[in-house]
Amino acid sequence: MVRNSNFDKKEIKKGLYLVPTPIGNLEDITLRAIDILKRSSIILCEDTRVSKVLLEKYSIKSKLISNHKFNEKKNISKILQLLKKDIIISLISDAGTPAISDPGSILVNECIKNNINITPLPGPSSVITAVSISGFSEKFFFYGFFPEKKKVIENDLKNLSNLNSSIVFFISSKKIKKIIPALKKNFLGREILICREMSKYFEEFIRTKVDKIDELELKFKGEVTIVISENKQDDKNNSKILSESDKQIIGKMINKLSIKEIVTLINKDNRISRKEIYNYYLKLKNEN
Repeated sequence: MVRNSNFDKKEIKKGLYLVPTPIGNLEDITLRAIDILKRSSIILCEDTRVSKVLLEKYSIKSKLISNHKFNEKKNISKILQLLKKDIIISLISDAGTPAISDPGSILVNECIKNNINITPLPGPSSVITAVSISGFSEKFFFYGFFPEKKKVIENDLKNLSNLNSSIVFFISSKKIKKIIPALKKNFLGREILICREMSKYFEEFIRTKVDKIDELELKFKGEVTIVISENKQDDKNNSKILSESDKQIIGKMINKLSIKEIVTLINKDNRISRKEIYNYYLKLKNEN
């Protein structure tokens, strides 16, 4: 006999439910998500004002408790006590899957430590939506939101440039122009997809090369999802292209080191074609 109580309307496990909500179009919510939210004694949400729009549309009248990044830690003890009363509590974010670049991971970890049942529901995700339409490698790395410190961003992007996979970022439209220099420095030659207002009326997908991103008029508001392609030049020779910083180093060292020493210096991880370094070296020599 096959038994799966989580899908039997008469029997449903108590505990914490991670319920994805639409990333834009409210009709993208699943039937199961609506059912679980209606059965919940409490719904934990980022912003009650945002969540009420969705919940009222589907006549969901469960009690709401605000649970955002500023009070998440403070709420833990209270929420755990409620969960131990053998009730259903759902966790939602303003949009998408909770605990993914949104509040929730702290609560999930505490539930694991306390042996409290956790049930994740599949559903809307801006990450998967963006990757699916990108046309880039289906192997991808999700970075999330950029930190505030410029040095941390630059260091992270440098490390990520060594990955030969698609890379997904979340970023506010206000910060895009600030990270363009770092993107061009580390991902020159790669393709980029900027996704905004996904599943909404003004949905837009902007495709270009990282080299040309500063030519765009990025005047929109809100948060966007960015996907950078895998290094497609690596598919042929498994080598990384010569970056602008590499070219600057060659220019500075051209009269101080031999070509062999420069190749060794630039090609530390054996990812850059020696031929490419050598050709650029000769080009500079001829220009001088």
